[in-house]
Amino acid sequence: MQNGSQETSFKTILFKSLDDFISTYMDLPLRPCIDPMHVLSGNFAPVHELPPTPCHVDEGSLPSALDGVYIRNGPNPQFIPRGPFHVFDGDGMLHSIRISNGEAVFCSRYVKTYKYMVEQKMGYPFIVSPFSSFNGAAAAIARCVLVVARALAGYFNPMINGFGTANTSLAMFGGKLFALCESDLPYQVRVTSDGDIITVSRHDLYTNDPTLRMTAHPKIDSETGEVFAFRCHIVSPFLTFFQIDTSGRKGPDVPISSLTRGPVIHDVALTKNFIIFQDTQVEFNLVEIMRGKLPMVFDPDKVPRLGILPRNAHDETELVWIDAPGFNMLHSINAWEEELGKKIVILAPNVLSIEHGLEDLSLYHSVIEKLTIDVETKKVVRRPLCHENLEFGVINPAYAGKKNKYVYAGVAAQLPRMRGVMKLDVSRLTADGAGDCTVASRLYGPGWYGGEACFVPREPDNPAAEEDDGFLVTYVHNEESEESWFVVMNAKSPTLDIVARVRLPGRVPYGFHGLFVRETDVI
Repeated sequence: MQNGSQETSFKTILFKSLDDFISTYMDLPLRPCIDPMHVLSGNFAPVHELPPTPCHVDEGSLPSALDGVYIRNGPNPQFIPRGPFHVFDGDGMLHSIRISNGEAVFCSRYVKTYKYMVEQKMGYPFIVSPFSSFNGAAAAIARCVLVVARALAGYFNPMINGFGTANTSLAMFGGKLFALCESDLPYQVRVTSDGDIITVSRHDLYTNDPTLRMTAHPKIDSETGEVFAFRCHIVSPFLTFFQIDTSGRKGPDVPISSLTRGPVIHDVALTKNFIIFQDTQVEFNLVEIMRGKLPMVFDPDKVPRLGILPRNAHDETELVWIDAPGFNMLHSINAWEEELGKKIVILAPNVLSIEHGLEDLSLYHSVIEKLTIDVETKKVVRRPLCHENLEFGVINPAYAGKKNKYVYAGVAAQLPRMRGVMKLDVSRLTADGAGDCTVASRLYGPGWYGGEACFVPREPDNPAAEEDDGFLVTYVHNEESEESWFVVMNAKSPTLDIVARVRLPGRVPYGFHGLFVRETDVI
């Protein structure tokens, strides 16, 4: 027993020493976008877990419509790495505020993924990341060899247990709440009655296949409860769609074999009858790993195109491809059909800085556009809603897949750090695409930054309620005082007036996507 323990200890020390050697002697000089001392500075720095803690409402009062839980996901590495690190690499941490009768309880907890647990046991990070680990050819090859050696030595099994961070978003389907990232299966989480967050388990969608993965942005039909999801691959078929029924059970795969290369697809759009996805100008290229570079490459000569697939398709026979020059979509805000499906409208940010890929987010710039797609003539008309750098657009969730009027989007400072929020009225867009659709905005002020807003209807069960009758909620941080706040805004107000501000007992680092769960749905 002692010999086995000594052997394990020797292997652990050896692997850690090799990790340190790669970071110290083989990595190329770290660029700011992958230097952990730069990336994890300010309010990007990780925080410790915080158990359920009562909060103080400093301004206004919390509306009864917010009885439930607002919960947001984001990267929060449990260890500061010695080597390269990208903001997308951090372990998933959920920050929740549970509200009941005007009182609030705040909590921050890691999603207890397999990656988190195995690295916690080892005491340092070692699982590679496609965004940062391939920093020079020698370092890239060495890290890949070391990962294989660790797996063969029995330290971890990513093939069976996954290696995802669950740090991107949340979704509720099949009666369960999930934390998601696109490199793994979803992790089921639960919010307790006292406001704590518990990781239940990695969920295989009742397939008994632990090697599956799925998107961080599944689309849910609010009327039928059906879920439409996909996964990307680094080899053919590069894209596969599938449905999840109302019980949370995965259906058959629909591979898209007509893709000859692997585009980076982070999100899709869903209408009553169609799934719309994009073959972007950024593609996966495994050769780049051996060159010690990010395996996502921009192709300046490629014409991006949109794929339109009947959402209940069993194969890609009815898939229609339509060229969309100059348009590259990372996120979709909403989509709907017009003229009995002859035309499809999409609202989405167009990433103008796509040539920089996703490596350096300080260069990220996107403009929200309205695309009108004529399916019969295969023509696309694009019109910007405004020219501000906007991302993380959201709508009243009751209008998902239906024609909507209003979009609420973050005003980007440096993704995912937002300096305010804007309200856009799509109906103000003129036929020639002139003008600005901005009808309301709130900038947080010098030194104040937030993230994605979430729309919460004031009367979710009232079909006659106006589309913008509700609240915007988000976390906002003051970089001078280093305090974080939960902010509630009136979504109808021309200045998005503050309804309530809650001083949080812990700092909330900048993160990604969240959602609001009504009290009746909290499980």
